[in-house]
Amino acid sequence: MIFPNKLVHGRLIKRYKRFLADVELDNGEIVVAHTSNSGSMKSCLEEGAEVYLTFVDDPKRKTRYTWEMIRINKSWVGINTVVPNLLVYEAIKNQEIGALRGYSFVKREVKFGDSRFDVFASNEDEECFIEVKNVSMKVGEYARFPDAVTTRGKKHLNTLMQVKKEGKRAVMVYVIQRSDVEKFAPAYDIDPDYAATLKEACEKGVEVYPIRAIVRPERIELGELLPFELE
Repeated sequence: MIFPNKLVHGRLIKRYKRFLADVELDNGEIVVAHTSNSGSMKSCLEEGAEVYLTFVDDPKRKTRYTWEMIRINKSWVGINTVVPNLLVYEAIKNQEIGALRGYSFVKREVKFGDSRFDVFASNEDEECFIEVKNVSMKVGEYARFPDAVTTRGKKHLNTLMQVKKEGKRAVMVYVIQRSDVEKFAPAYDIDPDYAATLKEACEKGVEVYPIRAIVRPERIELGELLPFELE
């Protein structure tokens, strides 16, 4: 995903009310940026750190900027939770994810039961429902998810198990928007119910793919699959 316009550079003052952040731009102006990440953003918040924003030229919108990434430990961490969905959708359409190649039809935002999944793909032989989650939390060498209790995330896992039970392909993709991690694991200490449900889903045939993204101010793209541990 290439950013269509040059991002705006600044430094984080503070994040507050979950969806807002104050940022000081290079010219000294202080602006309010929208933060799409509703989690705690644990391990990727540092006051004074470099950030990049997208300027949104929409007079109807209350905030004219969207927060895209922050520089932590000398590397960029993507925090826009909309980006992973688009990355995975485009990658499946372009046959760029080895395990998810061969689909002639790909669509975003498709319902199954009482859940709405991020991507649906199909061909003459099968249907595949794919849920995508943004991962930004780092603990040691691990990328961990979630960074806050997520009943919605657990619901998606339960519905993916139902998808599999009905003979369709069920896939969980974790897009890790940081390069300073080597493995993926659920955050047992933060949401033990989610961790247990993920383990159960994997045992029942739901496929799990943690993919590390390469985050840069010019573009964000999917990189390599990371090993994961569910125990």
